[in-house]
Amino acid sequence: MENHILLVEPAYYSKFPPIGLLKISAFHKGQGDSTELVKFNKKTDSLPAKNPDKIYVTSLFTWTWRDVWDAVHFYRKKYPDVPVILGGIYASLLPDHAKLSGATSLFHGICQEVESLLPDYSIAPERDGKKWDGSIIFSSRGCHNRCKFCAVPTLEGKMNSERNSILPYIEPEYSRVIFFDNNFLANRYSGAIFDELVELDKKVDFNQGLDAKLITEQNAKRIADLKLDDSIRLAYDSIDRKKYVLKAIERLIDAGIKKRDIFVYALFNYIDTPEDFFSRVKDILNSGVVCYPMRYEPTFAIEKNYYISPNWTPHQVQMVQQARRVIGFGGAFPGYEGLVNKFNNAGTFDEAFALRESNGRK
Repeated sequence: MENHILLVEPAYYSKFPPIGLLKISAFHKGQGDSTELVKFNKKTDSLPAKNPDKIYVTSLFTWTWRDVWDAVHFYRKKYPDVPVILGGIYASLLPDHAKLSGATSLFHGICQEVESLLPDYSIAPERDGKKWDGSIIFSSRGCHNRCKFCAVPTLEGKMNSERNSILPYIEPEYSRVIFFDNNFLANRYSGAIFDELVELDKKVDFNQGLDAKLITEQNAKRIADLKLDDSIRLAYDSIDRKKYVLKAIERLIDAGIKKRDIFVYALFNYIDTPEDFFSRVKDILNSGVVCYPMRYEPTFAIEKNYYISPNWTPHQVQMVQQARRVIGFGGAFPGYEGLVNKFNNAGTFDEAFALRESNGRK
């Protein structure tokens, strides 16, 4: 007997389609069911074309819980006899909170039953007004670093599920390959996958970033051989990572990657101090690449931009946020001469992030 499966993406914004729901769609179609994906919008009701027999609602960051609850409440009220299953990041990290949404049941973590399936891209919605055009790949799950500020150890654990080929997960008509690996270079088969990417000749985006410590000269050359679709992203989370980050930047530049295409996140408002953060920003800018200040959010935060570290003050955090808006570009600090000089000429964090007064206002 065919069932109709409703897949619901809540109203929060994401530049990517809900990959978990696309895999669930592939699974149910394999069982002979029909599926339908909707983007929930409480202003337009977001009703499916056909009454569902089962409803799956996904979730993203923990602080987007209100959008998730709105979707669950709506479909539970509209279809009171239909099970509503809530999964995704929020449901996995805050299950006790997520239970209060009213969902019939919760799913925690990764659904192994659908993990190896090719996503059902036939139902992928447009993103930013354009037809979806990317194969989203997990060539591995987890990460060996176990950073305490990161949710990956909770969600995916240590390095696991390493694939030796991505070819079964490539949509031939798509022009892009997008990796969602949390540590692509830690996959023992990454060398073979690099070879496949060269043969595929598609644009490549390592969306979750690359581990600076694992960027050897050979890996830098392999990265440079690809048709990169976006910046190479690194993370400079603490001062003890300095030698790895600076060496990785050097190797990427030597391999032929343009400085403006190297994007380095600088975590702040965690266990660092403003002066520590200021030092890392200078290191990045003096390398000539782009610095992106990344404000720390606690793993289980239910409000965004609320947490203030004991080592920071609200005013200092606001100084960084305002500098990103006023002297930054898209929230980042490019390695332009004027910005580099501003930070190099400053002796302290306060001097670096203070903005000039104009017409009596800052």
